[in-house]
Amino acid sequence: MARIIAGMGTSHVPGLGAAMDNGKTGEPYWQPLFKGLEPVRAWHKDNIPDVTIIVYNDHATSYSLDNYSTFTMGVAEEFIPADEGWGPRQVPMVMGHPELAWHITENLILNEFDMAVAGSLEVDHGLTVPLSVAYDQPDVWPTKVIPLCVNVIQYPQPTPLRCYKLGQAIRRAVESFPEDLSVGIWGTGGMSHQLGGERAGVLNPEFDTAFMNNLVSDPAANTRLTHTDFIREAGCEGIEMIMWNVMRGALNDNVNEIYRFYHIPVSATAYGAIILENTD
Repeated sequence: MARIIAGMGTSHVPGLGAAMDNGKTGEPYWQPLFKGLEPVRAWHKDNIPDVTIIVYNDHATSYSLDNYSTFTMGVAEEFIPADEGWGPRQVPMVMGHPELAWHITENLILNEFDMAVAGSLEVDHGLTVPLSVAYDQPDVWPTKVIPLCVNVIQYPQPTPLRCYKLGQAIRRAVESFPEDLSVGIWGTGGMSHQLGGERAGVLNPEFDTAFMNNLVSDPAANTRLTHTDFIREAGCEGIEMIMWNVMRGALNDNVNEIYRFYHIPVSATAYGAIILENTD
């Protein structure tokens, strides 16, 4: 039986990837961030799953705003790093796990989650930066990846509760897969940030901290947040945090918090990371 062993929530700030790609991680601005990521990478080095489900959003790279599904599962054997306007990141090809991806997709659809299915995806920083957060700059990513793209871009977006329930359904689907696989799941995006408009640059450490606290001790509280709550408290782009609810829903009721890191600013955003390990 396949099993989900742990989850991670992490921001997917594009500037973080650019700092790595351009050799700037040692500069004073970036040093505190990458120092804080050292325990993240140390844990991942010792806890590499066979497959990682990465919940992310596409930033109008593979999808335009007139063609953006609520939930899309990538079922390909490989996924190409996207060109987001300045050339694709020079990172390894993202290798998929079609058998598990199709199994999860079929299971979700039969249990009334109407998934879109993508036989090919060009994956942007929303997916590749989290891989860099966990694994630095390897020649090959050490885990196979199932991309799960969530619409947090185009109204109407799924609710925080629906995302949590999706995670619960994913856990059931994974556990019904007959092959013995270890599986990780990451929720990406956020934390508080707004990139345009009158409130551009807004950050809210209190909201971000409460959200991470709830992931550990009261995940249901995060499902009761509304879209308006996220916009008001965490900025327009803070709604990306609903993808962390997918990750948390896929874990057991009780989890151990392995590590947490929070740092501001990273570009115009608040960076957060948390690793949660399943308990019995």
